[in-house]
Amino acid sequence: MKVIFTQDVRGKGKRGEVKEVPDGYGQNFLIKTGKAKLATPQAMSALRGQQKLEEKKEAEAKAAAEAIKAQLEDDKTVVQIQSKAGEDARLFGSIPSKQIAQALEKQYQIKVDKRKMDLPEPIKALGYRNVSVTLYPGVEANIRVHITEQK
Repeated sequence: MKVIFTQDVRGKGKRGEVKEVPDGYGQNFLIKTGKAKLATPQAMSALRGQQKLEEKKEAEAKAAAEAIKAQLEDDKTVVQIQSKAGEDARLFGSIPSKQIAQALEKQYQIKVDKRKMDLPEPIKALGYRNVSVTLYPGVEANIRVHITEQK
């Protein structure tokens, strides 16, 4: 029996896959619990349409990420953050990725998830720093951050 998986089933198939399964397993478990549906010509056509729609959404998301990358890597885009510092240019405290994301949104209206920033440890010194951010799988950008002393 051929079925189309509507959910991931561990060890059997992923969502959207079409596979041949034993009749009893397909009828009594997969179809009954809603994890799969019978692979009729109508269902196969609907699956192809759904896959095309998902591909289109993926392409739009990647294009949006590319546009944000171009905006972030523009020479004029430098995130300014002020912090209290000592005489040896070391900060009192540190600048985490959350603060960088908030400053970026406040100054340039660009929303970037703080978890996607590659900042192994918070910034603890004054000056310029490049912070890498993954906008989409395969699309990475660098954010220039300038930490200045708060008067």
